[in-house]
Amino acid sequence: MNAKDTAAIRRRLARTSRRGFLMLAGAATLAACSSGPEVGAPQAALPAPALPPDPNAGLGSGTPIALILPLGASGNAGAVALSLRNAAEMALSEFAGARIRLIVKDDGGTGPGAQAAAQQALDEGARAIIGPLFAHSVGAAGQVARQRGVPLVGFSTDTNVATQGVYLLSFLPQTDVERAIRYAAANGRRSFAGLVPDNAYGSVVEAAFRETVPAVGGRVVGLERYGAGQYAEAARRLAASVAQADAVFLPDAADTVPQILQAMAAAGVSLGGKQLIGTGLWDDAKLFANPAVNGGIFAAPDPAGFRAFAARYRARFGREPVRTTTLSHDAVSLMAALVNGYGETGITDAAIQNPSGFAGVDGIFRFRADGTNQRGLAVMQISSGTTQIVSPAPRSFAQG
Repeated sequence: MNAKDTAAIRRRLARTSRRGFLMLAGAATLAACSSGPEVGAPQAALPAPALPPDPNAGLGSGTPIALILPLGASGNAGAVALSLRNAAEMALSEFAGARIRLIVKDDGGTGPGAQAAAQQALDEGARAIIGPLFAHSVGAAGQVARQRGVPLVGFSTDTNVATQGVYLLSFLPQTDVERAIRYAAANGRRSFAGLVPDNAYGSVVEAAFRETVPAVGGRVVGLERYGAGQYAEAARRLAASVAQADAVFLPDAADTVPQILQAMAAAGVSLGGKQLIGTGLWDDAKLFANPAVNGGIFAAPDPAGFRAFAARYRARFGREPVRTTTLSHDAVSLMAALVNGYGETGITDAAIQNPSGFAGVDGIFRFRADGTNQRGLAVMQISSGTTQIVSPAPRSFAQG
């Protein structure tokens, strides 16, 4: 692999997924992906990143907090893990007077590794766990954490592993769907048709779509699913329903949406005057350049927060951060705020579930009792090869 190839891979990593925090309940400064599928299994094509001299070395001083990441994994997983670790270090340096010490553990990207890392960190006195990255790792570490009565804030997007005491800080697809559908309904859209992928992500967004549309006074006039590459037949089945709809939901990736639109055109479907709606998977410059999606909307964090964070990250580490790097920064800052505000015993379920929430790099968020989260997102509209904010992200949960 030459230098050009490596640079291209790094650029792709920096785009793959979404500073200090302000706790809305107090005045503590903290630090916080477009939602989408989790980072896949390690890919051998990408060389393993250079690790710190000692990946298990502690960072900072004070109350011990575990940081569990797949630092030793190959490919994308290891690269993402290193970016998350860097962001954790950055958060400690940016949080004035932070009184926490990070116990960094490598889970190797496996469930057994995460379980062992959690046990080791808790034996060393960790009062909370940040990470791991993957669903199976969060589930394994979460079992250990719950047995010991220690909260965990992980980075998986799979809500099946969330529960009381095991919280997910990631951007969840359900939030994208609800925000965009509510905006469309507020702007007069009442009849919704959808074409969704026949996979786990499709199941999640379909459920959110079916729940949100009637909740905002709309109706689902048609919904079809398609397997990989099987767009034509699904488009034909949906054609009559699209004719009745004034909004069309297409929750797939930037490489796939144009193919779906071509299949719909071939099936005689006219999308004129209909609101196209996507999810965070649409947050990709490749899609913005396609005139067929001009006017389409999707929910995402206000990009200004990440731009400022990325500039600081580049200045410190000399490379682009992976898009989800803000999650680690925010999680560390959250723990620092809780300890600084309430002492070593202040990291509790009640504190983490503060209904006023927290404000981070990518906007406001709060945790539910079931371990999932709510995010305050903006609605973005694709226009002439770029995007513009047509509905700003709320600044507090009191706004709605």
